[in-house]
Amino acid sequence: MRAVILSGSGRYADAWHDFAHTSAALAGIVAGAGYRVEVSDDLLGGLAALGDADLLVVNAGNPEAPLPEGAGEPAQPTEHEIAAAAAGLEAALDRGIGVLAVHASASTLPELPDFGHALGGRWIEGISWHPAIGSARVHIVGTHVIAEGLSDFTVTDERYSGLRLDGVIEQIAEHEEDGMRHPLVWARELGHSRVVYDALGHDSRSYDSVEHRELLTRALDWLSRVPAATFDAS
Repeated sequence: MRAVILSGSGRYADAWHDFAHTSAALAGIVAGAGYRVEVSDDLLGGLAALGDADLLVVNAGNPEAPLPEGAGEPAQPTEHEIAAAAAGLEAALDRGIGVLAVHASASTLPELPDFGHALGGRWIEGISWHPAIGSARVHIVGTHVIAEGLSDFTVTDERYSGLRLDGVIEQIAEHEEDGMRHPLVWARELGHSRVVYDALGHDSRSYDSVEHRELLTRALDWLSRVPAATFDAS
């Protein structure tokens, strides 16, 4: 199985995340799940060239966010680059692909509405937020097959809160802040394709967690089973 990991750089980098480091950690987890892994820091080009990839992993940031210190002004995408990326993503979703998007990817690729629709939720500036990074208690919820046999765990991470949900999701994990529960990990089926969004993954400490890696391994197994079994061709 072929996996493409798209890692934030240029306009999809930001001042808070070391995407190269976390993408390397993700590559190890994905390879351990049996995939042949390709890592690219060209998000739009990578989407345009998805081809027959079985899995798409997106680990990138908001192009409107502050850039890393010392970074030059990144080039803006051309209409052709955006159109080619949109076509590549649409073709992959139509034929059936597994998609894993992590952490800041809830705010990336605003040029591609289909990407946000596929995720089923987005980070909205001025509405979404997170407490300071620290010890985070992750509560396993729901009846999705990915959650079967998993227990609550603690990880050092950021806890995204107030994400705007704009699709039907099946919650797998959530966290509690100020007496409210917020979704952290969810799954959804979209036509022939399957999608998992994992709001964890701020830095490599998140992927040092045995429990978080087990959750991701289970998610990758579920994502590998496309076209989605519940898709109704009629």
